[in-house]
Amino acid sequence: MTKTALITGITGQDGAYLTRLLLGKGYRVVGAVRRNSVPNLTRLEDMGVLKDVELVGFDLLELSNIIHVIEGCRPDEIYNLAAQSFVGASFDLPVYTGDCDALGVVRILEAIRMINPKTRFYQASTSEMFGKVRETPQTEMTPFHPRSPYGAAKLYGHAITVNYRESYGMHASSGILFNHESPLRGQEFVTRKVTLGLARVKHGHAEMVELGNLDAKRDWGFAGDYVEGMWRMLQQEAGDDYVLATGQTHAVRDFVQLAGRVIGFDIAFEGHGASEQGIDRKSGKTVVRVNEKLYRPAEVDLLLGHAAKAERKLGWKHTVSFPDLATGMAEADEQRVRDNAVRF
Repeated sequence: MTKTALITGITGQDGAYLTRLLLGKGYRVVGAVRRNSVPNLTRLEDMGVLKDVELVGFDLLELSNIIHVIEGCRPDEIYNLAAQSFVGASFDLPVYTGDCDALGVVRILEAIRMINPKTRFYQASTSEMFGKVRETPQTEMTPFHPRSPYGAAKLYGHAITVNYRESYGMHASSGILFNHESPLRGQEFVTRKVTLGLARVKHGHAEMVELGNLDAKRDWGFAGDYVEGMWRMLQQEAGDDYVLATGQTHAVRDFVQLAGRVIGFDIAFEGHGASEQGIDRKSGKTVVRVNEKLYRPAEVDLLLGHAAKAERKLGWKHTVSFPDLATGMAEADEQRVRDNAVRF
């Protein structure tokens, strides 16, 4: 019997990779897109899966709409990837972020409970919930201390998923995913800002790239690996919470230097803090500059995940290294800029 999966946030990076994975496993995939916008379907097009997806109008802020969608497609599995997902924007949009990323989750869970409690549910939690970390590396048992409205809202979504699992016996799982990137990443995220920005500098479309805290350290993996983990969570006998991470951490500065090398720069950093600059040794030009306006009001300095539970229970491991991730993203954006084909 063919399984049906409903994916919210299907037009994003993770939605595109997850769609390809599920279609390859024979699923019927229903993609939820916001009613009040013209959806950007370019990621699904680039993955070659758009023609095989059923798209439905969906709004995290409206319970009646959520109920209608779930009743209409009767999914076996729901993957909630929809969110206001940019940490920086959450400081400007704290109420909206909370409505989407916190209350949006409980709306979906309540709809599942009302319609079919046997529907399996995946919630996209985040390492940003750890925030001001209490221990390193971070595991499922590490206390949370979010440092942004985004992290705080996601923490509510995470906790309410646990609550519905324990209160109603629902198969509800949360993936505490550390940073995962790809050539499909949005331009507002720092990795893509680096690769696309440096490609534009190389081809004369920009003078330099402006970044915030170059000392921030993150555990970066490949999105294609992480959606495999999402699927594996919903194939278990019961719901649970899992950290997905590579177990390695790198500073933003490291990513800049790796990506720059692929694009054709040899970047050396000079200065400290807000006065730090990235100089291309080949030309002597400044190609990266720190802009204090891009600092977060409350910074998350270090994230490093330990995915032993996912490895043990799900058989999951990351397969793409940090250098290969940076290389793939840089090559993709260099080609896009060269071909004048930047679409997202």
